[in-house]
Amino acid sequence: MNRLLRAATWTVILFFLETHSNAQDPNLTLAYPKSKVVPQVDDYHGKKIDDPFRWLEDVDAQETKSWVAEQNQLTFDYLGAIPARARFKDRLTKLWNFERYGLPRQYGKTYFYTYNNGLQNQNVLYTADSIDALGLSQQKLLLDPNLLSQDGTVALSGYVPSDDGHYLAYGVAQSGSDWNAWHIRDVQSGKDLPETIQWVKFSSVAWTADHLGFFYSRYDAPKQDEFTGVNYYQKLYYHRLGTEQATDVLVYDRPDQKEWGFGASVSDDGKYLLLSVWRGTEKKNLLFYAPIANGAIPNKSDVVELIPEFTADWQFLGNDDKRFYFESDDQAPKHRIVAIAIDNPERSQWKTIVPESDESIESASLLGERLLVHYLRDATSFVQEYSTDGKLGKEIRIPDLGTVAGFEGKRTAIETFFSFTNYIIPPTVLRLDLTNLESEVWKSPKLEFDPADYLTERVFYNSKDGTRIPMLLSRKKGIEKNSRLPTILYGYGGFNISITPNFSPANLAWMEQGGMYAVANLRGGGEYGRNWHESGMLENKQRVFDDFIAAAEFLVSEKYTDSTKLAISGRSNGGLLVGATMTQRPDLFAVALPAVGVMDMLRFHRFTIGWAWVSEFGSSENPDQFGNLLNYSPLHRLKPATRYPATLITTGDHDDRVVPGHSYKFAARLQSCQSGTRPTLIRIETSAGHGAGTPVSKLIETAADTLAFVWKNFGLE
Repeated sequence: MNRLLRAATWTVILFFLETHSNAQDPNLTLAYPKSKVVPQVDDYHGKKIDDPFRWLEDVDAQETKSWVAEQNQLTFDYLGAIPARARFKDRLTKLWNFERYGLPRQYGKTYFYTYNNGLQNQNVLYTADSIDALGLSQQKLLLDPNLLSQDGTVALSGYVPSDDGHYLAYGVAQSGSDWNAWHIRDVQSGKDLPETIQWVKFSSVAWTADHLGFFYSRYDAPKQDEFTGVNYYQKLYYHRLGTEQATDVLVYDRPDQKEWGFGASVSDDGKYLLLSVWRGTEKKNLLFYAPIANGAIPNKSDVVELIPEFTADWQFLGNDDKRFYFESDDQAPKHRIVAIAIDNPERSQWKTIVPESDESIESASLLGERLLVHYLRDATSFVQEYSTDGKLGKEIRIPDLGTVAGFEGKRTAIETFFSFTNYIIPPTVLRLDLTNLESEVWKSPKLEFDPADYLTERVFYNSKDGTRIPMLLSRKKGIEKNSRLPTILYGYGGFNISITPNFSPANLAWMEQGGMYAVANLRGGGEYGRNWHESGMLENKQRVFDDFIAAAEFLVSEKYTDSTKLAISGRSNGGLLVGATMTQRPDLFAVALPAVGVMDMLRFHRFTIGWAWVSEFGSSENPDQFGNLLNYSPLHRLKPATRYPATLITTGDHDDRVVPGHSYKFAARLQSCQSGTRPTLIRIETSAGHGAGTPVSKLIETAADTLAFVWKNFGLE
């Protein structure tokens, strides 16, 4: 295209966007804020792509902040005028107000666990001397993050006690950021040591057996904006208590591998540093180790590359001296457990302890002389015991179909704790006696509802290519198919993440009102192992959207609901799912709820940790992958004068994982393209990030807004 013709074309585009971004349909009651357009054109392998809202990527610019304020004003005025909102908020506040206990774990003679009395913005960390002393009147407060900020936006992002229980290393995140600052507290005195560990991201800590320090991973202090700058070159350090971070020992780095990250752990016997080397979000890692001889901190030359290639997922479970146990999908797409003798590490000498089976292994623990293996059967949990030589033992009794988590502890532990939950049962903490593998309920929360009044049914449907997909449907008992059930359909479908049943007060409030909550286990997730994941990534990503569309079509064809009472919901990669699906089939849904979504598939890799998703999505810089990304990129699929579902986009202004520019640009473009009277709104939470550590008060407000938006746009008022 010559320069004059291109200029004329761009003039037409500018005119259309300027006039339509505030165009007033006679029936339209919403006057959207003006979203300025700019003549930004990028060349991708010879194809010109317009990006007229590029300026919204600069989240700290005053112009962007003004746009955010105007959009929020419109959104909150709209939501505040919905009569159902007050009803939802009142009910949500009551439903959220229940005691929540974390899983206790013993370090030395001290138990550590978290607790929330119901409406505390952040969970509080407590200790106790014995399991019998964990009553409310006897617990000892160790750390209350609610005292660190007035609005509850400072969160405890992680904590790791030393093995003797004398010290606590804990991470703090502000406004939902992935950046953590770590501190060390003396457990007996309750006072912090003077040092602070800064610029930690995507890392916990691993104490040495002498309790004098720990390993951790960090990035260099950012040279550009900390919330949007790209993160490369993570390094592993050792910090000794009582010293400044500047003197920390660099244990391992790879200047030749900018994308490598390092997750450290120390074996129970204290003799080995284990180093899991990750590269982006790819579920394949390397496994290195280094001896910790007589307490000496290893250096780079001590590191042994046990698993030197990115061919499989490897999780270290424990060791018997030089015999290491791993859970892995190496030559086993649904995972197996193998033992490797590090003094004879050739593959021919590896021993399979638990072979691959029909069900996928989700995780495993090595406690005493037994392995507890957590399997998924059609996206619900069961747990099986094996001996360390592979002998089949007992199946652990769990309450119902649902999700379990936990089973942590040292090899010497005589007990462990695990949680159970599903869509209608709130998280229940159980104690497992490791001498007989009998479990008993330790803490069961009490809410103002009876789980027996609800049901969850599992159904299967066929996707576009005939693949059988499971879906769980939850609702009140007695509410049968009537082709008009108000339904929220949730999905994720990516990054090998398994979506299993989980309790939510928001979903319960929805079901109380006669709604149905549906969860489809799409390809791209980890529910059926590596093959299930890989069949929904890179060039296969469209299959995930096909699976989601097929789920919606199934709900309609089976007369659960129809397109006027069907909403779709998803977060992060699930936000991408909603964005892609609503632009491919806008006729199929009444409401779309994309949260913190990846909406610009051509530029996601340019911000913070976005480069790490290239292994999942591909990159626009690769000419062989560019076309596929452009075909489903939600931002680029939006078409003028199209009737899209009523849409409530949600994001946080401090999201440094999926930067808010994704949602800002998508909202501006969608507002300019929307035809008819369905609202297109963006709700931007201030002092908030990607979701972790969000205060309970903000969770309630967001849920009330979301449910009220769906309710109104289903025409239920």
